[in-house]
Amino acid sequence: MSASTHDDHHDVSYLHPKGGFFATVWDWMTTIDHKKIGVMYLFATLFAFFLGGVFALLVRMELFSPTKTIIDAVTEETVVTGQIFSPDTYNRLFTLHGAIMVFLFIIPAIPAAMGNFFLPLMLGAKDVAFPRLNLMSWYIYVTGAAFSLISILLGGVDTGWTFYTPYSIQGDEEHWRVVFMTTGVFILGFSSILTGMNFIVTVHKLRAPGMGWFDMPLFIWAIYATSIIQVLATPVLGVTVLLLTVERLFKVGIFDPALGGDPVLYQHFFWFYSHPAVYIMILPGMGIMSELIGVHARKKIFGYRAVAFSSLGIAAISFIVWGHHMFTAQGELASAIFSFLTFLVAIPSAIKVFNWVATLYKGSIALNTPMCYALGFLFTFSIGGLTGIFLGSLPTDLHLHDTYFIVAHFHYVMMGGTAIAFMGGLHHWWPKMFGKMYSERWALVGFALVFIGFNVTFFSQFLMGADGMPRRYATYVDEFMPFHRASTIGSWILALGFFVHLFVFVHSLIAGRKAPPNPWGGLTLEWTTDSPPIEHNFHHEPLVQHGPYDFDDVVPPHCDPADYPLPEPIESDSLKPGRTMH
Repeated sequence: MSASTHDDHHDVSYLHPKGGFFATVWDWMTTIDHKKIGVMYLFATLFAFFLGGVFALLVRMELFSPTKTIIDAVTEETVVTGQIFSPDTYNRLFTLHGAIMVFLFIIPAIPAAMGNFFLPLMLGAKDVAFPRLNLMSWYIYVTGAAFSLISILLGGVDTGWTFYTPYSIQGDEEHWRVVFMTTGVFILGFSSILTGMNFIVTVHKLRAPGMGWFDMPLFIWAIYATSIIQVLATPVLGVTVLLLTVERLFKVGIFDPALGGDPVLYQHFFWFYSHPAVYIMILPGMGIMSELIGVHARKKIFGYRAVAFSSLGIAAISFIVWGHHMFTAQGELASAIFSFLTFLVAIPSAIKVFNWVATLYKGSIALNTPMCYALGFLFTFSIGGLTGIFLGSLPTDLHLHDTYFIVAHFHYVMMGGTAIAFMGGLHHWWPKMFGKMYSERWALVGFALVFIGFNVTFFSQFLMGADGMPRRYATYVDEFMPFHRASTIGSWILALGFFVHLFVFVHSLIAGRKAPPNPWGGLTLEWTTDSPPIEHNFHHEPLVQHGPYDFDDVVPPHCDPADYPLPEPIESDSLKPGRTMH
C-alpha cells in the first residue's frame, strides 16, 4: 500500500504539546483523536496489567509452601493459617487477579489500545467513524475501572473472577464489595460495545480509495471479527451482572435457590458471554501475529483469504460452545453436543497456525524482538490449543475439571496467546506510536526472560493438574510442593522479564534515537505516515495500489530501494483496474 506525501510545515505530531502543562492535559482529556485515545487506553491497561500481576505474584508467594497448622494455646483447637496470608485473603487475591486481568487488561488491551491507534491508520482514514463516541467509551472504561477500584479499596471480593453463585449472592460482610465490582463490570461492558460498534462502522465506511475487503490487513479482519462478538455478546454479560446485583440488593429469586432461583442459570448466562469473550481476547492477538510474521519474514501471507475467513469462523463458532464449561453441571446429552461443537473451533484456529507456519517457510526471517514474540506465540498458543482438546473431551474433562490443568490451559491461551501477542505488537508498533527506537538487545533479553518464566510458571501446573491438584485452594499436600515452587520461581522470572521491558520502553522515550517512518519495511498504510503520525494521520488521502503483503513486488515506502530490490516487472491482464504490481 502506498500514499503520496509532501512536506507540510503546518502538520505536527499528535504528541506535540498544546501550550503549557495544563493546556496539554486538557487537550488530552477532551481529545477526539483516535491515537491519543489509544495511548490513554494503552497506559490504563498496562497499569491494570501491573496491578493484576502484583496480585498474581502474591498468590504464587503464598503457594510456595503449604499452609501451616498450629494449636491454639487457649482452646487447644487446630487452626489453619497461611504462610503469608489467611485463606480468606488468599481467596480475595486470586479473585482480584482474575477479574482485573480479564476485564481491565486482556479484553480491552489490544482492541481498545492498539485497535484504536492503528485501525484508522491501516484503513487510510483520518479517524474512527464516531470520534466523540470513542472518547465516551474511554470515559466509560475509566468509570467502570473506578467502581472496581472502590471494591478493591473496600477489601475486595472472594467470589472468583466468574462471580459464581451462591458465592456472590450470600454473605453480608462483602455486600457492597460485590455490588461495586459487578457494577464496574456492567459499566465496562458499555465501553466494549461502543468500541466494537465504532470499529465495525469504520471498517465498512472509511476504507481508503482502492481498498477492497481483501486488500485489508489481516489485523483489521481480526479486529472486525472481535467487534462483532463485542456487540453481540457483551449485552448478555451486562444483563447477567445486572440481575446478580439486583438479586444482591433486593433479594429477588433469580439465581439463589433459597429464593426459588437457579444457580446453574447464572453459569449459562455468564459463559454465553464469557466463552465468546475468550475470542475477544485472542482474536486481536491472532491479527497481530499475521502482521508480525508477514513483515518480519518479508513474505506474503500464505492463504490470505483462509486466514481472514477463519477470523469470522471463530467469531461464529464462539457463540455455540459455552456449555463445555459446564460438563459437570448439565445433562449427558447436552454435554455430548457441546463436546462435539467444541472440537469445531479447532478448525479455524488450526488454519491460522498452519498458514503462519507456511508463511515462515523459506521466508527472509529477521530474528528481532517482534518476530521472537511471534515465534513464542506459535509455541505457547499451540500448547494451549492442543491441551484444549483434553478439556473438550468428556471423559478427560471430568477428571481435569477445576484442577490446575484448567489454570495452565487458560494461561497458555490467554497469556501465552494474547499477552505474548500484545508484547510483540507493542514492540512492532512502538516506533510508530512514539517516534523512538528501543534497545533491541535489551528487548531480546526481556523476551527471553518472559518466555522462560512463562513456561516454567505454567507448564508445571499442567503436571500437577493432571495429578489432581484442585485450583483455588490455599493449601495442598506435600507431593505437589515441587510443582508449586517451580511455578512460583517461574513467576519471578516472568516478572523480571516484564520489568526489563518497562526499562526498555522508558529508556526509549527518554534517550531512544528517532524512529524512521518505516523501520521494518512494512507495506500497510500506517508505515506511510510520519513517526509519530501527524494529527490527521496523512498529508494527503492515501490511494491503495497493492496488497498489504506483496513483498515480492513492491518497494516498502520510506525505504532505500537498494535494500529491497524488485524483481522484474510482471505484466498481467488479470490485475485489477487501477492497481499495479509496483
